[in-house]
Amino acid sequence: MPTAQVPAGYRILDPKSLLALIGDLNDVRALIAGRPEEWQVREVGDGNLNLVFIVEGPRGSICVKQALPYVRAAGPSWPMALDRAFFENSYYRAVAPYVGELIPKVYHYDAELYCTVMERLSPHIILRHGLIAGRRYPNLARDMGQFVARSCFFTSDCAQPFEHKFDGISLFAGNKALIRISVDLIFTDPYLVSERNRHTSPQLDDVVSDFRCDGPLKVAAAQFGQKFLSQTQALLHGDLHTGSVMVTDSDTRVIDPEFAFYGPIGFDLGAFFGNLMLNWYSQPGHATPRDDRAAHQEWLLEQAKIFWTTFRSSFLALWSEHAQGDAFPAAMFSSPGDAPALKSARSAFVDSLFADMLGFSACKMIRRIVGFAHVADFDGIQDAPLRGDCEAGALAMARLLLTHPEQFHSIDDVLGAVPRSGR
Repeated sequence: MPTAQVPAGYRILDPKSLLALIGDLNDVRALIAGRPEEWQVREVGDGNLNLVFIVEGPRGSICVKQALPYVRAAGPSWPMALDRAFFENSYYRAVAPYVGELIPKVYHYDAELYCTVMERLSPHIILRHGLIAGRRYPNLARDMGQFVARSCFFTSDCAQPFEHKFDGISLFAGNKALIRISVDLIFTDPYLVSERNRHTSPQLDDVVSDFRCDGPLKVAAAQFGQKFLSQTQALLHGDLHTGSVMVTDSDTRVIDPEFAFYGPIGFDLGAFFGNLMLNWYSQPGHATPRDDRAAHQEWLLEQAKIFWTTFRSSFLALWSEHAQGDAFPAAMFSSPGDAPALKSARSAFVDSLFADMLGFSACKMIRRIVGFAHVADFDGIQDAPLRGDCEAGALAMARLLLTHPEQFHSIDDVLGAVPRSGR
């Protein structure tokens, strides 16, 4: 069994050691108020990788996240680099000036313990849980479109001189352990026999077998894997699914950017778009006699459209106002007659991101159904045949997006291809 390597000074926090750590941080202690012995500590992590604690005091509360030296979902048999916590904090620092309150406040980072002390988001819940429950969030899609547009634009060649961007690429290139997870679990493992894979069996056995014999499908997935590795368009969150967003009816926050790296903008777009699609396909499994979830499915499709159109318009507006990078340099297009050609070129670039969004969303949908890490949207459906039907529908859509991209020239083309009852 592999052994996780940890640096000197690192220790896995427990409530007692956590209280000692927080007690030495004057600003944080003042925020919570009271004495450490009065504070309540709960471990609430339900993700695949880390410990997450909530610390509550008489007047306030905080969240503490610590990287473990292994994948939590697999245990010590799967060692994992601790420095993912460093990259998470580096991402927060890099995008904070541009995304405002769409991320939590970070109060302290402990480099020795690889833990982050940050704002506790309350009464927020994980977006995935809310969508499964059929809840609707009026600001969600616009907030997320704005988040991806701003975080990606301001870290791209459109807004930065290449020297600044190259410094960022150099920094985040060190996040190799988590990039390896993405390469394996998204672009490789789902298309071959791997002990880490699982799927609803026997319901999906034939579909999965067919996927692994489909040469064009595998080539398309591999091409997006190549884009993932070779295009350094902007700093990405790297794991922007509905489990990495916390919401209330009026507030949206993006969390957990430990997979951050410089890559293709369509990857972040596709991760969120694909997870909205996964939730759409899961809805029959969460229907009740009083609610068949059809109306909620329509709302989800509306959000998918708003997400893309908000991103597109926001990115183009930012490019018009803040064109300070080396991509299409402003000084080069100073003549009055240049404006139409420049506008057309910028629109063409953003439209290319739409095609990337669809391909990456398909890859993300497939990995969440036949790969290692699944989603509660489907796993929460107890009826296996029903779950298999829901998953098979999502896989069919993902396959169509990957193997027949020529059918999708607009967001309406994509949403029009999603099957509705009675059509």
